[in-house]
Amino acid sequence: MISKKIKSIMESGSAIRAMFEEGKRLADIYGKENVYDFSLGNPSVPAPKKINLAIEQIAKSEDPLTLHGYMSNSGYVCTRKAIADNLNKRFGCSYSENNIIMTVGAAGGINVALKSIVNEGEEVVVIAPYFGEYNNYISNVGGRTVVVPPNPPTFQPNLKALEEAVTCKTRAVIINTPNNPSGVVYSAQTLSKLSQILKKKSEQFSSVIYLISDEPYRELVYDGVQVPFVPDFYDNTIIAYSFSKSLSLPGERIGYLAIPNEADGYEELAAACGVSTRILGFVNAPSLQQLVIEKCIDEKTDVSAYDRNRELLYSALSDYGFECVKPEGAFYMFVKSPIEESEFVAKAKSYNLLIVGGKSFACEGYVRIAYCVSYDMIKASLPAFKKLAQEVLV
Repeated sequence: MISKKIKSIMESGSAIRAMFEEGKRLADIYGKENVYDFSLGNPSVPAPKKINLAIEQIAKSEDPLTLHGYMSNSGYVCTRKAIADNLNKRFGCSYSENNIIMTVGAAGGINVALKSIVNEGEEVVVIAPYFGEYNNYISNVGGRTVVVPPNPPTFQPNLKALEEAVTCKTRAVIINTPNNPSGVVYSAQTLSKLSQILKKKSEQFSSVIYLISDEPYRELVYDGVQVPFVPDFYDNTIIAYSFSKSLSLPGERIGYLAIPNEADGYEELAAACGVSTRILGFVNAPSLQQLVIEKCIDEKTDVSAYDRNRELLYSALSDYGFECVKPEGAFYMFVKSPIEESEFVAKAKSYNLLIVGGKSFACEGYVRIAYCVSYDMIKASLPAFKKLAQEVLV
């Protein structure tokens, strides 16, 4: 018998993964070239060439026992220092290796942070639309998810609703900017007002409320948009970063937590995250990938390929009559469903278009299209989108 909690998660499933598996089934029937799978946020831009060169160099030069052995739960000092130096150079902060904890991606980092700060029954506020796995991360540590409803069409957070959602039981707020699924970047004005709310609530309840900033898409922005550095607005920020998207390394599961010195209980919090890394079973982030990141910290993914996809898809869907949120970052397009959401997703599938309903992101009435695919696939899919528009836009 499996646990009730896991059974519940299995039964609810992941619409994203389910659609991805459906894509493979349809490809076997109709041919891969005739199925347009926009379900999964799997980068289509190759990792920078220096990544593979670094792997080869490290494998040849490092002692195998050292390379594949344990290190401190928080990671190699050299890698953490390289990340700290990079953040200092880019954002004018003053981090050292002690402010960085290496993690198994941003997802692993969020789990580590929540395990370190959330007590049984405490609340974690999330802002819709949001990555649905947050629900599982929160329940896994005995917390309760409190959802701030979406704020279309801008999808900047509804700050009034956020203020009402924060209570004496609130332990953390999770934000994700650039946002999955909307592609929206939270503005400096939004972050400033959000921080004021959290400071006021912390004083009102004599509590510490942490802001967990989930940032796997920080480097993926367009049209000169700048992503504000969240710790500049709120001292009690925990950054959860991943190189999965910024360096096209999703399967390598490498990222970090950054905790500023100004955060309440910084030293104890950083130590707790090291312990949580161990007791959650990660023990430490992958050793080889840590050393790769040290050597490749200044590398970048070619965002122009995603931008090209974005412009083509946005232009075409808008011409067909769909109402779309033009992404400022990440590689997802959020499209308003002109009919009932599940029916729209089903009709899209009848044209071999695989998209994910907004219900998975606590935002019914929209669908997410992941355009981190080949440009040629988007071009090939446009006739199917046009036929779908002709059917549903009446």
